[in-house]
Amino acid sequence: MRSVGQDGLIEGYASLFGVADLGRDVVERGAFRDSLARRGAAGVRMLWQHDPAEPVGTWLSIREDARGLLVRGRLNLAVRRAREIAALIGEGALDGLSIGFRVIEAAKGAGGIRRLVKLDLWEISIVTFPMLPGARLGAPKGGPPFPLRLAGRGHAPRNGKGTSPGLARAIRRASVRLSRPATP
Repeated sequence: MRSVGQDGLIEGYASLFGVADLGRDVVERGAFRDSLARRGAAGVRMLWQHDPAEPVGTWLSIREDARGLLVRGRLNLAVRRAREIAALIGEGALDGLSIGFRVIEAAKGAGGIRRLVKLDLWEISIVTFPMLPGARLGAPKGGPPFPLRLAGRGHAPRNGKGTSPGLARAIRRASVRLSRPATP
């Protein structure tokens, strides 16, 4: 599903199991189980770019399957930002998903990988550049993630595939800033 209907429905994978993100985190199968049992889809917020001041809809279903965290939600088209997001999705200009969570249990993996064993999931955002490049809207019916094309700014994908080192660094820096507690 690369478009949004009049009802604002969207779906995709917010996380993929066993795949390293740009910060070298790997989510393990079952990592969301307890959190989803406790919160349900209604307890996980749908945000724009991880901004708590910009809720844009609701998640109708969130479940783990063999591939990852499959989500289905509805953009609230009465909200201006949600209408903008729907238009961008419809044009193919936007399709990223990203999770906001607290680590309950993690383990060190080979090569500096952090294996996320148990997470407290509290939000899933629609984003321009997901930390996990394969976390996309339309992923259930789609193929591999779309390559990012940002040539000329130090963000050009290598060999036309994946994410560049420059973009990976920028996303890691933004992620670190977002994970810090707010100071009054």
